[in-house]
Amino acid sequence: MSDVLIDNVRPAWRDYLEICKPRVVLLMLMCATVGMFLSVPGAVPPNIILYGLMGIALVAASAAAVNHIADAQIDLRMARTQNRPVATGRVSASQGLVFAGITGLAGFVILYYLVNPLTALLNLASWIGYGVIYTLYLKRATPQNIVIGGLFGAAPPLFGWTAVTNTVEPGALLLVLIIYAWTPPHFWALALDRKADYEQAKVPMLPITHGEAYTRRQILFYTLILLVCSVLPFSIGMSGWPYLLVALVLGVVFVFWAVALFKKQVKRAPIRTFRYSITYLTLLFLALLVDHYLPGVT
Repeated sequence: MSDVLIDNVRPAWRDYLEICKPRVVLLMLMCATVGMFLSVPGAVPPNIILYGLMGIALVAASAAAVNHIADAQIDLRMARTQNRPVATGRVSASQGLVFAGITGLAGFVILYYLVNPLTALLNLASWIGYGVIYTLYLKRATPQNIVIGGLFGAAPPLFGWTAVTNTVEPGALLLVLIIYAWTPPHFWALALDRKADYEQAKVPMLPITHGEAYTRRQILFYTLILLVCSVLPFSIGMSGWPYLLVALVLGVVFVFWAVALFKKQVKRAPIRTFRYSITYLTLLFLALLVDHYLPGVT
């Protein structure tokens, strides 16, 4: 009874915040911020940081809200997501669509007029890619949904870079490549841990369509690709020895988890690999940022 009363007085703003997927958006903003600072040798104008991150956050929140609306029936069948606001009816589909429209339009306008049109258009393309192509089609159509759709989620460093330079440059694309390689082992580890949920919801994730053994091999394969991609900033002179050392240590630990997952050597390896993958990406990008401003290391 007390749980019902607590649910009834839950502030509405918390439900709207939840459909924005704030933890995911914060990780995106961290990557976008690193893209901003790596794009120039010196300081980034404060107004670009403020308006750029604000616009990117609003567009990403809008796409996340669309994802909640489209996946409401799937969410109801999964223990991890069955209490989401749209799935439970705390936020109706029409309310969610209005919210997604307002936040998405506000973010696009901020980026277009206060940052630059290129960044606004790239964010719009990513919104369409994640909110429409991935959510409405790829997620339900193919076990390679994460691989194909991962490009849309890998773009935040590019957004940050173009917000400052108004150009698409190789360094920005390399950052996108790192996140793109990171995405399959990150999500497939979660899919292994939540296989029963995805099976119940009839989402064709790789462990369901191709089996757990195949998925574990693919996680190891993509983790090795990620390790190679992570050292490329050093190989092209974009970063120095401090970053390389951190990238190798973080990468070796990720490979350890992928091998443990493959050989089933560690208890609860899938979820522990998933959690480490978030730590990995955060520390890797922070290392890029710190290395960028260390004197005389390149």
